[in-house]
Amino acid sequence: MRVTLTAAMSAALVAVSMALPAAQSNMAAPEKFTAFAVDISNTAPRASTSSVDITINRWSTDAERDQLLSVFREKGQDALLSALQKLPVVGGLNTPGSLRYDVHFARQKPEAEGGRMIFLMTDRYVTAWEAAHRPRTIDYPFTLIQLQVDKDGQGVGKASIATKITQEHDGTIALENFSSQPVMLNEVHKVK
Repeated sequence: MRVTLTAAMSAALVAVSMALPAAQSNMAAPEKFTAFAVDISNTAPRASTSSVDITINRWSTDAERDQLLSVFREKGQDALLSALQKLPVVGGLNTPGSLRYDVHFARQKPEAEGGRMIFLMTDRYVTAWEAAHRPRTIDYPFTLIQLQVDKDGQGVGKASIATKITQEHDGTIALENFSSQPVMLNEVHKVK
């Protein structure tokens, strides 16, 4: 199903193109968040739930953001995936019973009253079976996460686990979601 960027997910890719101060590229200490993930996609017979731990060790730089945008616009999604995988690890995602997933891109945007929007992008874990048999899911190699937190680090978020990034004829960046619903991240809070 082809979906142009909705208001919720458009912010995730707009973050890649936002001109934010370079000062956010370093952090005094890692930030950790936890959330309760609810997957209501049509790929499962019923909703599945899990806790998710997110760690951000550093913010991606303006230069890294600009590099990803340039590669995508000039060479497309496959080159973007390769460039993203070559970036340093900036954090990680953990769910119970799974390995840690490395995050290669993290940015934040200040919001009103001390809140902020946090955007994470990384490559999606591809199983050995998927790599060997190359089903349609292999064309959806990105995971995008958007968190909206207040000044106390409390909030909500969304995750698009299997995403394809495309560019329309008019230059608009769009997401083509394999699953029709994003994973909702409820009860997001910063771990102190």
